[in-house]
Amino acid sequence: MKDDNFIIIAVDGGAASGKSSTSKILSQRLNLLYVNTGSHYRMLTWAILKAGVSVLDQDAIVSHLKTMDIGRRIEGKEAQITLDNKIPDQEIRSEQVNEAVSIIAAIPDVRQYLLTYQRSYEQLASESGFSGLIMEGRDIGSIIFPHADFRFFMSAEEGERSRRRKLEGQIDSIQKRDQLDSKRETAPLTFTEGAILVDTTHLNLNEVANKMTELIHSGKKP
Repeated sequence: MKDDNFIIIAVDGGAASGKSSTSKILSQRLNLLYVNTGSHYRMLTWAILKAGVSVLDQDAIVSHLKTMDIGRRIEGKEAQITLDNKIPDQEIRSEQVNEAVSIIAAIPDVRQYLLTYQRSYEQLASESGFSGLIMEGRDIGSIIFPHADFRFFMSAEEGERSRRRKLEGQIDSIQKRDQLDSKRETAPLTFTEGAILVDTTHLNLNEVANKMTELIHSGKKP
């Protein structure tokens, strides 16, 4: 049974809005299991490309999903997706994956394939002794955990996000990915009613983490 003080924090937003870095800090501060769902879609995309399946052939993609053996592994306070019991490396952040991941992620069957898997992290976090779960992505507060205790939506101006992306060594189009993720029919990237908007454009990482920590503490369940 889940502890009454166990909390679920959903963090959504576009690329380079600060989701991952901030979520990792909060996981350390608050003893939360951290899950990056972006890596889930990147893993699937990488595996599909490696298998030679066209990103435009939805039937072939869905068929290939049935052959994949995905699991999970906790390292520190972070839960990692595994494929054939192996954790993905930097190959899931290649330019080819960057170009294809939003296309793969827009396929309804792909999102359905991961839905139960992603929700299962709540039980994993509780059974593993964490005080809660912090999951980040693009549909966490709207689809995966719509009743999360705290739902944050992180944003930043496009120019600032592009600058951050380049510093990370990533080459992709922020605007293109935002459009694809926001306009897909299934689980689009969207700001949902009741979520807390956090604009990170003019804030450094510690300032963002401090702001979100204060909001969580101010509304934390007794």
